[in-house]
Amino acid sequence: MSADQNKIWQGRFSVQSAEEVDVFNSSISFDYVLYEEDIKGSMAHAKMLGKQNIISEEDVSSILEGLEGILMDINNGALQFDPKAEDIHMFIEAELTSRIGDAGKKLHTGRSRNDQVALDLRLYVKKQAAEIIDQLEAFESVLISQADKHTETIMPGYTHLQIAQPVTFAHHLLAYAQMILRDIKRLEEVANHTDSMPLGNGALAGTTYPFDRQFVADQLGFKTVTANSLDGVSDRDFVLDMAYTLSMVMMHLSRLSEEIILWCSQEFKFVELDDAFATGSSIMPQKKNPDVAELVRGKTGRTYGNLQTLLTMMKGIPLAYNKDMQEDKEALFDSISTVKLALSAMIPMVDTMSANVDRMRDAASKGFINATDCADYLTKKGLPFREAYGVIGGLVKYCIEEDLTLKDLPLETYQSYHELFEQDIYSVIDLSTCVNIRDIEGGPAPSAVKKQLAMLKEQLEIVD
Repeated sequence: MSADQNKIWQGRFSVQSAEEVDVFNSSISFDYVLYEEDIKGSMAHAKMLGKQNIISEEDVSSILEGLEGILMDINNGALQFDPKAEDIHMFIEAELTSRIGDAGKKLHTGRSRNDQVALDLRLYVKKQAAEIIDQLEAFESVLISQADKHTETIMPGYTHLQIAQPVTFAHHLLAYAQMILRDIKRLEEVANHTDSMPLGNGALAGTTYPFDRQFVADQLGFKTVTANSLDGVSDRDFVLDMAYTLSMVMMHLSRLSEEIILWCSQEFKFVELDDAFATGSSIMPQKKNPDVAELVRGKTGRTYGNLQTLLTMMKGIPLAYNKDMQEDKEALFDSISTVKLALSAMIPMVDTMSANVDRMRDAASKGFINATDCADYLTKKGLPFREAYGVIGGLVKYCIEEDLTLKDLPLETYQSYHELFEQDIYSVIDLSTCVNIRDIEGGPAPSAVKKQLAMLKEQLEIVD
C-alpha cells in the first residue's frame, strides 16, 4: 500500500501529494515521543465509545488489546517508528488497523487529530512537569545540604560584582534555593493550567456523538474538560507557560553557573569542583575547567529561543487549528530535554562541590566590607545616617591612601573623624559581628539562616 493510500484525507484529492510536501509535512521524526500519551488517550477514547454504545464492546476489547500490544512492542523495541508515516497518530492508527482489522478503523469515531494532538500534548506536559519538579526538588535538597554545612562560613556579598557586605555561604546558596522553590511552584501552576481534557472538541466544533467527556477526563487523570471547542483545539497557552517556566529554570541555573565559574577561578578560589565534574585542556596541563557550568550557561539561550519561537508562531494564528501549530512540539521538546539534561549534570556537580572556607573569609576581610556597619555604629549613637555616611566615606578614603583597613586604624584616627567613636568600634566591625547582627528574618546571620533552612526543609518535607 502506498503512503498516499494510507493518508486518511486522500479521498478528496485526484493526484498524489508531492514527495517534497510529504517530507515537509511530516512530524513523525519528533512527535514520536508522544506515542505513550497517544496510546493512553486512544484507550480512554475507545472505552468511552463503548460505554456510550457508539461502538460495540467487542470492538473496544479488540482495540484495547491491539493498543496494549503496540505500546509493549514499542517499549521493548520490537516495533520501530515508520519514518514515512505522517505523524505518530497516523502511525499508531495504521499499525492498529493492520493488527486488528476493521475494528481499528472505528477508533477515530467522533475524534479529530486536532483534539487528539491537544490531548497528547497536555498529557505530555503534565508528565514532564512532574518529572522536572522531582529533579528540582532533588536540586533543592542538594542546595539545602550544602547550606547546612556552611551557616558559619563568612564570604563577601556583592553588588555590581564589587564587594559590598558580608554574608554566609549558606545564605548565598539559599538565595538560589528560593529561586528553585519558585520554579517548582511555577511548574505546579503549569500542570494546573494544563489540567483540562480537550478530547470531544473535534476539529473545532465538537461532535454529533453522545460523548461522555468527563469519563475520558477521569480515565486520564484530568480535573475538568475544556469549556470551548474552538479554544480547546487551538489553545497552546499551556505550552507557552511550560516554555516560559523552563526558561526561568535555566536562567536560575545559569546565574548559579556563572557564579561557580567565577568562584572556581584563581582570582576567587572560593570553591573546588570534584574532578568528575570538570574537564582539562588539550594543550595546558594545569587547567581544570568548569565545563558543566559553562554548558548550562550556554544552553540557556536555547530555551529563550524556543520561547520566542512559540510566541512568534502563535501571535498571528486565527481560530481554530492551523498547521503552524505543528511547530509547537520541537521547541517544547527541546526545552524540556535541555532542562532535564542540565539538572542531571548540575545536581551532582553542586552536591560534590567543596567550599574554600578560609579563602572566602579572607576575601570578606577586604574591600571595606564593614563600612556600612561602621556608619550604623555612629547612627545608633545619634548621628544622622547621611552625616555618618560622609564620616565613613572620609575614613575609607584615608585607608585607601594609606593602604590600611578599617580594622587597622587606631582609635585616635577614628576620633579625629568624629568624637562618637569609642573602643567598642572594633568589635562592631569584626566580620563575625557584622554577620551575626543581621539576624532579621531572611538575613544572613546563622540564626536567621537556620530558620530559612528549617522552613525549606518543611516545605520539601526533608527530615534531618
